[in-house]
Amino acid sequence: MRSVPTTSLDLTDPDVVADPYPHFARERERHAATGGVAWHEASGRYLTFAHASVGQVQRDRRLGRLWKDKEPLDHLEPFNLLHRNQMMENEPPEHTRLRRPVASAFARGHVERLRPRVRELAASLLADVDPAGFDVIAAYAEPLPVLVIADLLGVPRSYAHDLRDWSQAIVRMYEVAPSQQTVDEAVRAATDFAGLVRELVAERRKDPADDLITDLLATELTEDEVVAAVVLLLNAGHEASVNVFGNGLTAMLRRGLRPGGDVPATVEEMLRFDSALQLFERTATEDVEFAHGEQRVVVEEGQKIAALLGAANRDPAVFDEPDEFRVDRTPNNHLAFGVGVHFCLGAPLARMELAESVPALFETFPDLALTGEPVSRGTFVLRGFREVPVGGSHA
Repeated sequence: MRSVPTTSLDLTDPDVVADPYPHFARERERHAATGGVAWHEASGRYLTFAHASVGQVQRDRRLGRLWKDKEPLDHLEPFNLLHRNQMMENEPPEHTRLRRPVASAFARGHVERLRPRVRELAASLLADVDPAGFDVIAAYAEPLPVLVIADLLGVPRSYAHDLRDWSQAIVRMYEVAPSQQTVDEAVRAATDFAGLVRELVAERRKDPADDLITDLLATELTEDEVVAAVVLLLNAGHEASVNVFGNGLTAMLRRGLRPGGDVPATVEEMLRFDSALQLFERTATEDVEFAHGEQRVVVEEGQKIAALLGAANRDPAVFDEPDEFRVDRTPNNHLAFGVGVHFCLGAPLARMELAESVPALFETFPDLALTGEPVSRGTFVLRGFREVPVGGSHA
């Protein structure tokens, strides 16, 4: 019998998936004595429910991302190949080596150069929708970031639909208990996705272009590492934008809210209020102590611990009235993009896309409103909506 605090929260329970925040609040209060840290027997890892403990998980270098190939190895090799070579699944110095070649593409200057393209895409996509009623995810929130990241990398736009399908199939593997169908679909998607990237790599070797794939080929990265980097960037480069947009917009429309005068502040609140990424796991490379007052919880070497980002972003110790959506909330020290060495590389791009696309939508349709009930993706780790039906009148 463990002499540590335990939680029996079922992360696959439909009620938890539909709205995890009341459940997080109860667990945070139950485990206040240990700073919101508790052992979760069902998943064989610790869970963290408080802003401080989630922050420690992300910052403590003794808690690392240690990739282990998923089994059966033969069947899952296409999926494993993409992940064992990704920066996200490695720690320094390997993480640093894999991250450095792509970091420049997301530096402030490069992102700012994409802003006119984002505005152009937003206007074009909104001009094509039926004001009486349209799915804002399929018609607007999804295609915009997919096209932007595809342009940056040098992937033909004709693959935009495939990229979204492949990405969703792969990221469903990150859920708590993926089904065999989910596994099989992820393997097929990984195979097809990597196959396309290898074709593009071969083309760029013969005919270099002004894109990130060409830039990556000029670095020390192996071909497998270039393929893994491109797939990661295509996935992560739009998943955050799509899901933050859908989650935040739904929250605003359900409350009759509009973006505030300080649009970046509204974007930060969208990121905080209903986090797209809910769970990020680490493994202890040595014993790590979580201390809260006189209480101590020790995560032993080899044990896993998960940062529950959505729980951290609703912690009343940090956020005043955390369950309220405030378009002008400040300060807003959310952890939606993480902190430390694994801070989201695409955060500047996602923030810029949201800062342009959200106000453009409301400027085009000032009376925008939900025309039906949004349809959830039904996933916990990567939280979002599959459909958000809206309508309104042109300005």
